[in-house]
Amino acid sequence: MSELTITLLRLGYLALLWVLVLTSIAVLRRDLYGTRITDRRRKNKAPQLAGAAVAHPTPAPPRQTRSAGPSRLVVTEGPLRGTIIPLGSSAVLLGRAPSCTLVLDDDYSSSRHARIYPQGGQWFVEDLGSTNGTFVADQRVEAPTPLPTGTPVRVGQSVLELQR
Repeated sequence: MSELTITLLRLGYLALLWVLVLTSIAVLRRDLYGTRITDRRRKNKAPQLAGAAVAHPTPAPPRQTRSAGPSRLVVTEGPLRGTIIPLGSSAVLLGRAPSCTLVLDDDYSSSRHARIYPQGGQWFVEDLGSTNGTFVADQRVEAPTPLPTGTPVRVGQSVLELQR
């Protein structure tokens, strides 16, 4: 083989090694920093140019609501902030166990910590014998407690709310 071929093979091998190293760093970075959580409560307003005509949006037709009850469970504080779980007719199990609906990676929550369930057109929260307790609006849950929409529920380091 010629000197040029050997040099090109060395450079190609070096480039391949750098691609491998950079890919490994990207994977490690993604694992360390996780998913970026965006605050959806903040409204994005587009900047308006001076003197530009302002387009007024046409009013949207009224949405048909199927019920006045909550439609989702939202984590508002804690490591999983921004997580949304759509609600149906089944219970939502909260805890550290992989079998839970919302798996909390939290040292202050039990493996099967609490459950939120519908009954008679209303949602209830029930503590499942956890060590640190479940709190609804800073009151410890001792028995199944009605859960109004927008009331904070503290489970370990996480705070959850039912929202429409």
